[in-house]
Amino acid sequence: MVALGRGENDVMLMERELEVARSAAKAAGLVLLRYYGGAYRVSEKSADNPVTIADLESNEILKSTILAAFPGDGWLSEETADSDERLKQKRVWIVDPLDGTKEFIGEIPEFCVCIALVEDGTPRVAVEYNPVRDELFAACKGGGATLNGTPVHVSKASDLRHASVLASRSEEARGEWEPYQSRMRVELTGSVAYKFALVAAGRHDATFTLTPKNEWDVCAGALLVAEAGGMVTDPDGRAIRFNNADTLLPGLIASNGLLHRPILNTIRAVRASME
Repeated sequence: MVALGRGENDVMLMERELEVARSAAKAAGLVLLRYYGGAYRVSEKSADNPVTIADLESNEILKSTILAAFPGDGWLSEETADSDERLKQKRVWIVDPLDGTKEFIGEIPEFCVCIALVEDGTPRVAVEYNPVRDELFAACKGGGATLNGTPVHVSKASDLRHASVLASRSEEARGEWEPYQSRMRVELTGSVAYKFALVAAGRHDATFTLTPKNEWDVCAGALLVAEAGGMVTDPDGRAIRFNNADTLLPGLIASNGLLHRPILNTIRAVRASME
């Protein structure tokens, strides 16, 4: 339900934006690789919310590169102080310079740089880059999704009982996935953005979270999944718009489309059983 249309003109109009996003993601990835596996200071922005010098330097690379190319656009990033000015702008870049900081610190290669361009609330360009695995996922509204330049598509799994559904390690540790373990094949993976990319690439069938997520965690991934032929909604099946005053979204479901209704029904059934 996010950016499913096909428009050749839209793709052509966004060629420069997509190329700048790719270049910026690669440059930021080099910053992450420089620190990955080494010694650096870890700070806590809030409880269980770490930040490293790699997050901050990646953010500076992205901001300087993208806004130098498009100085009139708005900016929303996890590592930049927010401003209401972005709400007045038609085009806004929504960025996470390192989604999966915990995995980065733990040397688990399940994190990525996330870049999305949103126009009037709709994602138009998306890039996610996992520098350790050298995987660059990209999409432009109407142009499909690619991995390292090769088109990718969501899976064709239709039976939820045997589907591969990606889950958060921290959510699983809190017991949030216990009601779902017998209803699907739950597999643990790091960054939520990387989960979306893996669904878009057809390596797994779906992912969902009932824990609120910020727009920068999921904006790029939402377009990747949609352009690969899948579907992204909130946990109640509603479409998502981006660049909101409140950046926190009430959880998400990303699937190959065929599994979306079964997942929605399962979430409702689990919620009903807990009332």
